[in-house]
Amino acid sequence: MNYWIVKQEPESYSWSNFLQEGGTAWTGVRNFQARNNLRAMQINDAILFYHSGEEKQIVGLARVAKAGYPDPTADEGDWVCVDLKPVKPLAKVVTLAAIKQDAAFKGLPLVRNSRLSVSPVTKPQFDRLLALSETAP
Repeated sequence: MNYWIVKQEPESYSWSNFLQEGGTAWTGVRNFQARNNLRAMQINDAILFYHSGEEKQIVGLARVAKAGYPDPTADEGDWVCVDLKPVKPLAKVVTLAAIKQDAAFKGLPLVRNSRLSVSPVTKPQFDRLLALSETAP
């Protein structure tokens, strides 16, 4: 199993939208590194849903329901998307400020490359984020 963070501005598509819909195709990614991360996702990989913009916090836990396939929103190019399903909201959100203060996240792409919309998380980092959120796996 792999672990990932997906970022979205809550004004565009929030955790509550995601819960209400019961899942979504994660489309519209137009960054090569993020696209490669989408391609690496496998069914049941764990996803941390991050609200970017003003909030800057991890708010929920999801999973990959369908591995990479051609993004139907792409007019040209070799872009992919995945289907995601919500698992549960975090008991306590984890802010970017809290992440930056914790030595466990020194190399976390979310900290190093804030513009990357889909990024990997190591198993120890994922476990630490769940601990900070007071959420059971």
